[in-house]
Amino acid sequence: MIRTAQVVLVGLAIAAIGVVVSAEQAQTVRLRGTIERVDGSTLTLKPIEGASIKLSLSDKALIVAVVKASMADIKEGTFLGSAALPQPDGSQKALEVHIFPEQMRGTGEGHRPYAPVPNSTMTNGTAGATVAGVDGSTILIKYKDGEKRIVVTPNVPIVRYEIGSSADLKPGAHFTVLAASKKPDGSFEAGRINVGRDGIVPQ
Repeated sequence: MIRTAQVVLVGLAIAAIGVVVSAEQAQTVRLRGTIERVDGSTLTLKPIEGASIKLSLSDKALIVAVVKASMADIKEGTFLGSAALPQPDGSQKALEVHIFPEQMRGTGEGHRPYAPVPNSTMTNGTAGATVAGVDGSTILIKYKDGEKRIVVTPNVPIVRYEIGSSADLKPGAHFTVLAASKKPDGSFEAGRINVGRDGIVPQ
């Protein structure tokens, strides 16, 4: 009976940990807008909707600069990602393509739902062969558990991620924070921020 009770208690403890982790994950939010002011590691941000907010960047936060790119920048072996809409033939119609620097290879690798856009997906992986067609180019993206064909039409935004610095954090620049944690005082904290260069608007 003691052993059975111990097993039950261990099971409950594991379940409780799972609940805590899920709760922590649920507390993160996605932020988009423009930078209004920079004060060291604290940014005043103007979201697309709502009033200005404060965001503190954690120690060693990753600043990712987002720059304009093109299909010519995508080679076989390039690590990239694409938000896309599933098509009846099994392919994915790209909404945006982003090219990762070598230092970020493996980031978010895989295929999963993309919450910001209903019924869409996000696929991160290594580019295989690229085939040009009437409707645009098709890239085969390979990841650990499979592969997807991504159709990139001519009007799809293509950007390249670069490892940035505090110099990219300037008033007027567009930003995206994928996972910000809300603090008790109403401000936010994050370990990564994507910042557009030369007017680029990160998605």
